[in-house]
Amino acid sequence: MTLIPEDYEKFANQAIEKVIDFIPNLIAAILMIFVGLWLIKIINRLIRTFFKKKDYDITLEKFIEDLINWSLKIILFVLVITQLGVATTSLVAIIGAAGLAIGLALQGSLANFAGGVLILLLKPFKVGDFISAQGIDGTVKEISIFNTRMTTFGNQLAVIPNGKLSNDNIINYSIEGIRREAMTWGISYDCNIKLAKDILLDLVNEQENVLHDPHPEPMIVLAELADSSVNLSLRYWATNDNFWALRWYILEEGKKRLEEQGIVIPFPQRDVHFFNESANNNSVEAK
Repeated sequence: MTLIPEDYEKFANQAIEKVIDFIPNLIAAILMIFVGLWLIKIINRLIRTFFKKKDYDITLEKFIEDLINWSLKIILFVLVITQLGVATTSLVAIIGAAGLAIGLALQGSLANFAGGVLILLLKPFKVGDFISAQGIDGTVKEISIFNTRMTTFGNQLAVIPNGKLSNDNIINYSIEGIRREAMTWGISYDCNIKLAKDILLDLVNEQENVLHDPHPEPMIVLAELADSSVNLSLRYWATNDNFWALRWYILEEGKKRLEEQGIVIPFPQRDVHFFNESANNNSVEAK
């Protein structure tokens, strides 16, 4: 089929008419994007202001803020697409197909989202808690929809997916407010056990930050007869705020006091016996 110049002109006019008809929808969609993002920003600000006035869990606040923010943006996207002339039925079909493809491609992200919901509901930890999870020790800085951010001892930022956190072991050191130390001291087999126990127990009892009544009193017991040492276990309670300062001081001062009283902290050692096999063989042959 050969197109004559009149057909070209007709098609061009139709295309120009469609473009002209589409321009108002395009302008309206662009305006809708700017106005919508502006309204979403205002809504997010109002939500943050509301939470600041209420004494809600900061973990719950952050999760709800993220959820509302993403939900509003998805609604805005649907409205913009509809304004551009995409039929609702077609849009539903497109979203369904896209949702299936995205769901298959982002299974890990969906698992992280589900993990975030579980963390929010079960509350194994909250922002500000010091935890140990996935081989990382640190203070929880933020719990978002997909991951949890922690600050380590060295002030590094650790980002852990919520899916792994919700399905693995977590140790929360902050939730109880106090901690019990079980410090091991190895002394030589030749040393006086009672003297070593008295020195360490007196040191602990001198510390104002060690908890007593109604908490169990500090104690020291013989925990193990090891290969190279007699191991004593020193146990006491302290608040989380004072725990590490106490531990470091008792380690240093305890070693100093033990050495002053002649208590030896031995190095690992092993006795090795050598046998002369050639001498034994010659003795047997002589017989």
